[in-house]
Amino acid sequence: MSVHISAKKGEIAPIVLMPGDPLRAKYIADNFLQDVKQVSSVRNALYFTGTYKGKAVSVGASGMGCPSIGIYSFELYNEYDVECIIRVGTCGAYTTDLKLFDIINVERAYSESTYALHAFGFTGEHMYHEGDAYETINEKAGERGMTIIKGAIHSSDIFYRDKKGTPEIAVKNDCPAVEMESFALFANARYLKKSAATLLTVSDIIPTHEQMSSADREKALKEMMELALESVLNM
Repeated sequence: MSVHISAKKGEIAPIVLMPGDPLRAKYIADNFLQDVKQVSSVRNALYFTGTYKGKAVSVGASGMGCPSIGIYSFELYNEYDVECIIRVGTCGAYTTDLKLFDIINVERAYSESTYALHAFGFTGEHMYHEGDAYETINEKAGERGMTIIKGAIHSSDIFYRDKKGTPEIAVKNDCPAVEMESFALFANARYLKKSAATLLTVSDIIPTHEQMSSADREKALKEMMELALESVLNM
């Protein structure tokens, strides 16, 4: 057991899908995995392990923000011998060039966060995906005839802010959308020499306040989840 995950050694698969929401982790386990076992519920951050088409995979929650995913992903990599984490989440679009339901495979994450600097001494304001998962996802999307967007994301520490409009860091680095976790996940993977990728579904368009309905959200996220799981089969 680690400090924040109560699974025993061997109960977490080498590949983990990581949504932010514990109930989304349960949804993936209930609807996509076979032979599922819940292996941790500390602080209600639910973790499950099962198989997808015969391949062992775990799914568990990261919580929100760099500090939270920083804790869970570090423990998974460092104490459970996890080799690859794929974050599956949502993002808000800064631009109307993106549409609801668009899927982004994140190449690099820009952030004002000091997480990477103070944890590992990494300087700079961006972190890249690590390992082969990113390219595997691109290849699988091509095989499935899916159009996905590849590029940069803004990993913000701030959900509510005083200033309106797109933050300067996102403008400068051509980040069309924002989430809150990928920067820390990629930093952990770089430090521990592991694999990490992020898949995001656009759930709202910030300039127009357009957003998915609850029913749309479930349908849209299902496509992203299936892409992640199908990619796991080639890892």
